[in-house]
Amino acid sequence: MPMQLEHIRGLVAEDLRAVDDLIHNRLRSDVVLVNQLGAYIVNSGGKRLRPLLVVLAARACGYAGAQHVDLAAIVEFIHTATLLHDDVVDASELRRGRDTANALFGNEASVLVGDFLYSRAFQMMTNLHDLRVMEILADTTNVIAEGEVLQLMNCNDPDVDEAGYMEVIRYKTAKLFEAGTRLGAVINGQDAAVEEAMAAYGMHLGTAFQIIDDVLDYGADSDEIGKNVGDDLAEGKPTLPLIYVMRNGAPEHAAVVRKAIEEGGREKIDEVIKAIESTDAIQYTTRLARQEADFAKAALADLPDSPYREALLALADFAVERSH
Repeated sequence: MPMQLEHIRGLVAEDLRAVDDLIHNRLRSDVVLVNQLGAYIVNSGGKRLRPLLVVLAARACGYAGAQHVDLAAIVEFIHTATLLHDDVVDASELRRGRDTANALFGNEASVLVGDFLYSRAFQMMTNLHDLRVMEILADTTNVIAEGEVLQLMNCNDPDVDEAGYMEVIRYKTAKLFEAGTRLGAVINGQDAAVEEAMAAYGMHLGTAFQIIDDVLDYGADSDEIGKNVGDDLAEGKPTLPLIYVMRNGAPEHAAVVRKAIEEGGREKIDEVIKAIESTDAIQYTTRLARQEADFAKAALADLPDSPYREALLALADFAVERSH
């Protein structure tokens, strides 16, 4: 029986408590609105998957120090900052089943507190006095920003192909997963081969995770996924299920999807879902996610056996099999 997420968390429960304590401690500011909005977004019920990955990767590489706790908190701050900015750009109203910060506090406050979280993350990085760690995280943050711009350029463009879609995922989502697992090897002084293997694991895992997110946008209900079904369509995002229909569906279904991407909005959501269901778009997209998860697992082949390695393998399965 595969390891459940609760069991995976239980393996590193003490580490995760330390990460949570550090996050709340470093969120504090003399500016009341920073405290209010920061606390709201950090306490909004996310999976904390990225910090979990950092601590598991470090433990799987034999690390016995305390820096992984700092790195896990830094990675979560970077991720949270991107969420705040993302929701403003996308005009999202719901995330993790709650109102988005921009819906409650306004766009201006969300952008500025996102900036605060980025700068706090970099303050914490400098405290570690490790140039290699800073290089990895600085490069990662830059690539994520490029991914955001790439995604913006792709919006309302029905001519984006599968390669263009995957490029956005690698930049925007998978890069932070890759950095988190790479850092687990770096702080324990592992050689280049182990570092690259851990980075490959994170990159493929992050890719699988995002592909399934794009499947869930059309194959789950709002309560379960914690956001409005069809959000991607409303923003005119050409995700893989839609790209597949335009490439392989009947001409009338391809035309419906093409028009929906060009115009954005949810008005045609029922027609689009029918078009998706008329093909095996969901099955194809899920197969691609499974392939990425298998690549992630294969990257760990030479890592010494341990409960932490088993947990990383189980997380790859979780990324594909989850329903939210």
